[in-house]
Amino acid sequence: MSIPVVTVGDSREDLVGRLERLHGPVSVVRRCNELAELLAACQGGLARAAVVAQGSEELTASLVDRLSAVGVAVVALTDSPEEKARLRGIGVAAELTGVDAASLAGRITGAVAQLAGADPRLRPEGNSGFADPGQVPGTSGGTPAERPDRAGAGQIIAVWGPTGSPGRTMLAANMAAELAAEGKSVLLVDADSYGASVAAMLGLLDEAAGLAQACRLADQGLLDPEALLRIAAPVVTRAGTFRVLTGITRADRWTELRAAALSLVLARARQVVEVIVIDTGFCLESDEELSFDTMAPRRNAATLRSLELADTVFAVGAADSIGVPRLVRGLAELDAAVPQVTPRVVLNKVRQSAVGRSPERQLRDAWERYGPTVPLCAFLPADPVSSDAALLSGSLLLEAAPDSPLRKGIAALVCAPVQRNSRSSVFCSTARPRVKG
Repeated sequence: MSIPVVTVGDSREDLVGRLERLHGPVSVVRRCNELAELLAACQGGLARAAVVAQGSEELTASLVDRLSAVGVAVVALTDSPEEKARLRGIGVAAELTGVDAASLAGRITGAVAQLAGADPRLRPEGNSGFADPGQVPGTSGGTPAERPDRAGAGQIIAVWGPTGSPGRTMLAANMAAELAAEGKSVLLVDADSYGASVAAMLGLLDEAAGLAQACRLADQGLLDPEALLRIAAPVVTRAGTFRVLTGITRADRWTELRAAALSLVLARARQVVEVIVIDTGFCLESDEELSFDTMAPRRNAATLRSLELADTVFAVGAADSIGVPRLVRGLAELDAAVPQVTPRVVLNKVRQSAVGRSPERQLRDAWERYGPTVPLCAFLPADPVSSDAALLSGSLLLEAAPDSPLRKGIAALVCAPVQRNSRSSVFCSTARPRVKG
């Protein structure tokens, strides 16, 4: 059975025309005038491969992601080595415009087989031509050698928590500082698409939204290590230095944080630093439930993709009569949204006035009786004086209150051996970071 192909543009010597006449494994079902027409044809279930003979510079990671989500592999023709490298970076199989029809047909067949192998739901016998509403698209075109390295050496820590200000940003920022104090190279990423606040917490007057800049470059296949380091703002403390990709400055800019582009940013970050700490948003709703268009941008894509790619996930909740039930419900939502994640649960703002005498013991007993099967791994004490001092000075706890119980609790948490999931986790050599100087 031949592979239906749609094309756009005319290549040298009308290669696509000769492909139409080739009695081989592919069959050209439509020739489009522009990429928008090609996208519409693919989303209508007309094809399983797309050949871009002209205009490959208009291809982006988000567009390739949308095509991959409906089971369409992309092959582009170009004679530029730079453009070929860019296309490989966004998951597109690239060939020279002078390739013969038989070789192009083989390339198309290989790209389709590779895409089907990456996701069983995209195999011919199970593909209806429409996107799976529950699927979070990923850039999956091209051969393994053409895909960006998603593994890398760096480890990803995601900090998530339910609505209600449980302390996600405070925990993520101070984790990054403690890891940097241990001598690790660290990148802090603000991926909260509702209320990004890392820049404000660190006293950074940054209206540029570093993560949005990185995502734009990644979407175009132009994000290299130098560009990533140039965009990420350095934060210098007396104990160490780390870098920050600040979040979007207005919540209505959430469309700039596309899942495909964020995946490429994190893949590049893994190659540049040892640890990436992500401050995620709270919402785990599947955006497809909120819109009839399964290919529309997703408000919660940044949070869901961060959790999917994380090596370690910390779930933080406030230790009071409102925060604990929210965390319990949130963990059930987390398990439904990202079932492969086994979070490390942290109760923050632990205080006797909200829980009663021996608050840690009471919280643990209540959790064991009424909570989910995920165990508690840490308690962080309420320390408003130290937290306020750090916020007021735009600094972190290791500078504003190095001896505070809260700072010591975060240091012990991030530097203790952590529970592994399917990938390896971050380990520190000591139970508490060493403050230099």
